[in-house]
Amino acid sequence: MAKPSHAPGRVSTGASFESSPARPATVVRSPQERPGSFWDMLALKIVFTAVCVVVGYHFRPFSISKETGAAAGLAFAAAVIFFETRLQRISLRKLIGASVGSILGILGAYLTSLIFTHTTMPESTRSFFSLAVFLVMTYIGMVLGANKGDMLNLQAFGGVFGSERSASQSMKLLDTSVIIDGRVGDIAEALFLDGTIIVPHFVLRELQLVADSADPLKRQRGRRGLEVLQRIQKMPHLEVQIAEDDFQHIPDVDMKLIELAKRYNAKVVTNDFNLNKVATLQGIEIMNVNLLANALKPVVLPGEVMRVFILREGKEYNQGVAYLDDGTMVVVDGARKMINKTIDISVTSVHQTTAGKMIFGRYDERSEQSPRPVASAGAEGSGPGRAEGASHGGERPPRPLYPESGRS
Repeated sequence: MAKPSHAPGRVSTGASFESSPARPATVVRSPQERPGSFWDMLALKIVFTAVCVVVGYHFRPFSISKETGAAAGLAFAAAVIFFETRLQRISLRKLIGASVGSILGILGAYLTSLIFTHTTMPESTRSFFSLAVFLVMTYIGMVLGANKGDMLNLQAFGGVFGSERSASQSMKLLDTSVIIDGRVGDIAEALFLDGTIIVPHFVLRELQLVADSADPLKRQRGRRGLEVLQRIQKMPHLEVQIAEDDFQHIPDVDMKLIELAKRYNAKVVTNDFNLNKVATLQGIEIMNVNLLANALKPVVLPGEVMRVFILREGKEYNQGVAYLDDGTMVVVDGARKMINKTIDISVTSVHQTTAGKMIFGRYDERSEQSPRPVASAGAEGSGPGRAEGASHGGERPPRPLYPESGRS
């Protein structure tokens, strides 16, 4: 079972999916609920603002009224908080570069002000130039240091600054569709997924509703999804966490996933075309399983010979249709009479569509004009016209095969 969450108003989800000896999935808290994060920082900002207002009200800088001093303190606190919010988006390298650059700028301004002290210019003019040089050199040093900070090699410091890659950058959210699909389990087992796998609470709830459906097909798909999660949970190189974040004002699960990905700065693993487009428009990184599957399909070139099982007839005259084991459709000209038979074809063209890849080929009837023997002691020759499945009545059971590019 998952570790119970002790935060008030939160309920643990029972994240082990099914009773099994799998490693328990931890319940991850949102960034707003982690100690030292949103609420603590908000309280600190409120205290800082109150202190600035009280200081401005009490000391009345530039002999202004108390009310104006309090307003000035509030404006000063707002400016500091805004500056601090912008600094949080800066990388560690740029922050170090800006700090070093500003320190060098201040040092240069101090040395320049020493030169001004040995001049005969009036005190007010000397102070003006000293302050101007201080501001200009500090600003230039900070800007140049931040822009050149990416050139720093933090690894040369022996890991003193740690790794800039945070855990949130390796977090991946699983969509309901990709869990039910099941291929994500094989992908994770092949070590193409690493880091932290986050399963949102609302995705688990939706998966449970599918598993409890009255429709036998939906119920089977839901249970397969639970089995996939249980399988991923057992993998030692992955850490499975349950995110209990829920957005009550957002009814759509896909939009909840997008908001959760923004909150955790995580990638979304899915095979949903619409979710892929919407999330990409909002700047969310997507790991599309379908794109990975298309990239891993075998490359077929025109002129190659491949063996396929003709499953049904095509739309055009004298066409047959076959499928590879990865689901790729193969349209074969001249193969209408070879339905339910395994034949060798020559690839003519390969077309890439939005739905996937389609292979077009041609079957040469001249290679098999002689009738196939019902039973034969052995195959004749090694070309495309040799006898197939002699012990099975001249036909083989339906099975898609990979292309055999070495055949001629």
